[in-house]
Amino acid sequence: MENKDIVTSRKTDGIHREIHTFVLRQGHFTASERKAYEELHEQFCVPYSEKKLDFETVFGNKNPVVIEIGFGMGKATAIIAENNPQINYLGIEVHKPGVGKLLGEIREKNLNNLRIIEHDAMEVLTEQINDESVSAFHIFFPDPWQKKRHFKRRLVQRPRTDLMAKKLVKDGYLYFVTDWLPYAEFGLEQLSVTDGLKNKYEKYAPHQQWRPETRFEQKGLDANRVITELMFVKK
Repeated sequence: MENKDIVTSRKTDGIHREIHTFVLRQGHFTASERKAYEELHEQFCVPYSEKKLDFETVFGNKNPVVIEIGFGMGKATAIIAENNPQINYLGIEVHKPGVGKLLGEIREKNLNNLRIIEHDAMEVLTEQINDESVSAFHIFFPDPWQKKRHFKRRLVQRPRTDLMAKKLVKDGYLYFVTDWLPYAEFGLEQLSVTDGLKNKYEKYAPHQQWRPETRFEQKGLDANRVITELMFVKK
């Protein structure tokens, strides 16, 4: 069951708040996901606020911060955080079972460098994240919104990419992976005209070996879809 869009006239950084990049769906909590959500939410989830975050206060150190938008069930997020303890990771997701699943991974892997914000990512970036404070954005397999009338919902497009570019530090990167080639082509076009970003490669990026494969990605491969990657760097 899908929720209707929340309509409001507020507009910030050129982004209309009523055009969401996601649609909330009723999700089924497993017993373990619900238990983790109830027990760990307060400890590892950062409340949404219109006040800017102090990353040093959130994580207790000055390590670089990577933001992942839409981590799904969080498998890759947890593995990357476990393999890179010197980097802090902030995952943004609206799907409660996914949040619960990742909270369980945080406990199981004893991760101290991972936090979650359960809210609309564009509002989080606009209101809560300081400019030039993020070392990287990870966007793995976002909804491709295949119908033309839904293109406006795609995450990887201007002015959303302009907003992300503003939040990146110098030499920070945006890493986008999709199994829908038309979205990769669309994303390449949009990122190429995003002020402040430059393609690290001539066109598409090679597979980054540090990014673990997920079950969702394997489904795309099983369906003979091409996995395409893009990496743009803040000039």
